[in-house]
Amino acid sequence: MQIRQSAEDYLEAILVLSKNGSAVRSVDIAAMLDVSKPSVSHAMKLLREDGYIAMDRYGTVTLLDKGAEIADRIYERHKVLTGMFESLGVSPEVAKEDACKIEHYISQESFDKIKEHYEKMSGKK
Repeated sequence: MQIRQSAEDYLEAILVLSKNGSAVRSVDIAAMLDVSKPSVSHAMKLLREDGYIAMDRYGTVTLLDKGAEIADRIYERHKVLTGMFESLGVSPEVAKEDACKIEHYISQESFDKIKEHYEKMSGKK
């Protein structure tokens, strides 16, 4: 299941926004990702057509199973990589930025080893 980095960013944003408990709308996604509303509209159309999200008549965006699977994977990578960088002394802001860059490109094997090391080191699971 290979999709573009921008699509992964949109799916991750939808997941993070949905964790706040309120309805996720395109305007929220645009604000979070600092992109234009037309860009979000175009991305939502493509994600909807490919079966990653659903949108109701009020514009509420919901992850479908296929989209949630990708969003969960990317979000886990983001959290683990950010935590790992911070544990190495990287500032939280830089750790977050670097995690965003790496989360899309790191192999599953390398990520699994980093996660395993981070969990042992930090006692987190």
